[in-house]
Amino acid sequence: MGYFPTHDGIGPAELARLVEERGQESLFFAEHTHIPASRESPWGGGPVLPQKYWHCYDLFVAVTAALTATTRLRVGSGVCLVVERDPITTAKEVASVDRISGGRFEFGVGAGWNREEMANHGTDPRTRMALMRERVEAMKAIWTSHEASYAGEFVSFDRIWQYPKPAQRPHPPILVGGEGATVLDRVRAFGTAWFPNYNGSEAFRDRIVEAARDVEVQVIGAPTDAATLDRFRAAGVTRVVRWLPTGPRGHVERALDTWERAVADLIGA
Repeated sequence: MGYFPTHDGIGPAELARLVEERGQESLFFAEHTHIPASRESPWGGGPVLPQKYWHCYDLFVAVTAALTATTRLRVGSGVCLVVERDPITTAKEVASVDRISGGRFEFGVGAGWNREEMANHGTDPRTRMALMRERVEAMKAIWTSHEASYAGEFVSFDRIWQYPKPAQRPHPPILVGGEGATVLDRVRAFGTAWFPNYNGSEAFRDRIVEAARDVEVQVIGAPTDAATLDRFRAAGVTRVVRWLPTGPRGHVERALDTWERAVADLIGA
C-alpha cells in the first residue's frame, strides 16, 4: 500500500499495524519536505494540489514508526526525493532503519516533479537526474565499503567511515521512480527495479508490460481493476501497490476493502 503520512490522518504506526494485520506485504510512504506557496510546476493529478503534499511527516520518522510497530511488513519510501537530500546523511538513515527493522526497508528513489521545491534545496532542476544518479551511487559506496570514497561532478568525498551498514546485503532494494523516456537507463545503471506511478492510461499500462520483459518492474498506484492487475501479473510485474487515501482510520479501511475485493477477483476467491 502507498500513503501520504500526515498529522491529520491515521498515523504511520497505526496504519502499519492495520495493513500488516490485513495481510498486506508492504507499505510505502510519500515524501515532500514542503511545497512552495508560489510554485509554478504543474501537478499531474489536476489543477488543485491536495494539502497532504505539504502536511506530510518527515519520511524517515514515518518509516521508523511503521517498522517498529510491525514485525513482518516491508516498509519503504515511495519515493525518497534524493535530489533534495544530503547523501551521507540519507545513507545513515537508510542503513539505520534497515538495521533496526532486521532488513525490512525498501528504498524507492526519485527526482520529483516540483522544480521550485528542488530549487529551495539548492538543486538545479536541469541537472537533477545526474545529481540523483551520483547521490545513489555515493550511498551505495558508503553501504558496501568500510572506507568509502566518491568522486563525481555533484558529489565528492574522500575516505569516510560510516556505520551501521544495512542489514540487507549489499543494501536495501533501490526502486527507481519516474516515468520519463530514459528512466529504464537509470534502473539499469543503479537500481534494482523500476517503480513507476501508474497514471491509468492504456498507453502507460502497455509501457509497463513491455518494460517488464527487460527489467524488474514494481508498480505503485495500481488500479482496483482485476483485468489490469492480471495483465501486470502475466507480464511478470513483481509487486503492485495501491495508494490509500489520507484520512481517518475508517476512511482508510473502506479503501482497503475495495482493494481486497479487487485482489479477490484477480485470484478468483
